[in-house]
Amino acid sequence: MPESPRNPLLARSAVNLRPVALAYRIIALAVIVTGIVRYSEVLSGAPDWSTLLFYTMLSNLLCLVWMLLLVIRTAVDLRRLGRSGTSTPSPRWSGAVMMAISVTMLIYLVVLVPTRVADGDSDIFSLTDTLIHVVTPCLLIIDWLLFVPKGAFRWTDPLRWTLIPYAYLAFAFAFGAAGGEFTPGQKYPYPFMNVDTLGVGGVAVWLVALSIALIVVGFVYVLVDRALAVLGRRQWSGDLAD
Repeated sequence: MPESPRNPLLARSAVNLRPVALAYRIIALAVIVTGIVRYSEVLSGAPDWSTLLFYTMLSNLLCLVWMLLLVIRTAVDLRRLGRSGTSTPSPRWSGAVMMAISVTMLIYLVVLVPTRVADGDSDIFSLTDTLIHVVTPCLLIIDWLLFVPKGAFRWTDPLRWTLIPYAYLAFAFAFGAAGGEFTPGQKYPYPFMNVDTLGVGGVAVWLVALSIALIVVGFVYVLVDRALAVLGRRQWSGDLAD
């Protein structure tokens, strides 16, 4: 008989096999580490520590920590509880981390890629850029879809999830206002935050538009979570009936 979720309000995940989850998470962890190492150039002998000032790096580091926690939790549960079941410190925190890195992917694809194309940059999908902006977000989304119990998200979660990128915005504006530079001569990390070029009103329009778009994406995640939870409970009921 399949294992029931620890929280009866949650539905099972799509894949309830810890060995499969552990293998996926170990591979995902290695890929995330690769992207971070390449982006920071830490193995080049002259690491670029300025990357730590950018949301891209910080969100990837958050994914690194979270995936490491998932690997540890899955390995421990596999040993103590057996092969069948799910392992995550918190389904809602999975959503928060997934949303934080989704911001990285969406900003890159919707805002930065068109800007770089307009500037004549032909190397927009280099291996490093693809790893940190596209592959890592997809790895977190797939992990949530396959291995995390569904039904935990609340309708207020998308608003809470914005606190992570908003905290970065507060830091970035404060850092630039204090005279800090993200790259030589540049006190704004991303073009849509450039008050000198866009003005306060222009930046405000960008931030409002992006906030709305990201909150909508958050609600899509909640809807998917609720829909998969319903399907999971029906499957669980069918398994019990058999």
